[in-house]
Amino acid sequence: MILSTIEKPTAPFVLSLIAGVLIIAGGGTGMMWSSSGIPMYGGMMGGMMGGMMGNWQGMMGGMGFGSFLSVMTILGVISGVIILIGSVMLYSQPSQTQTWGIIVLVFSLISLFGMGGFFIGAILGFVGGILALTWNPTTPVKTA
Repeated sequence: MILSTIEKPTAPFVLSLIAGVLIIAGGGTGMMWSSSGIPMYGGMMGGMMGGMMGNWQGMMGGMGFGSFLSVMTILGVISGVIILIGSVMLYSQPSQTQTWGIIVLVFSLISLFGMGGFFIGAILGFVGGILALTWNPTTPVKTA
């Protein structure tokens, strides 16, 4: 009896999984910073784009830099979740590695707008996506 095992793209899976976790962590950190009111980037008066009192959301408040940062971090978290789903699908459906590799690559690029998992997550996502696109399973030799 011949037991056939399905070869799985382990390296792309692991790299993409770590990338997704880092990107979600980076986005979550950015969300905490943007919602806490603590100046994120410093500056002369305690805020990068702020008024005289260190209000880093801009002199008009509301739709300033803080709102933009919130949207970007949410985009980063969503990208991280999609990369996590893509990495799991890479491993569970090895016949569709091309599709999931492209998804991981695209959302790793999008995650750069939301800090990209401290940028290390985006780099790992790029490498995992490229490895998924170039992955070819070795065909097992069947003996009679």
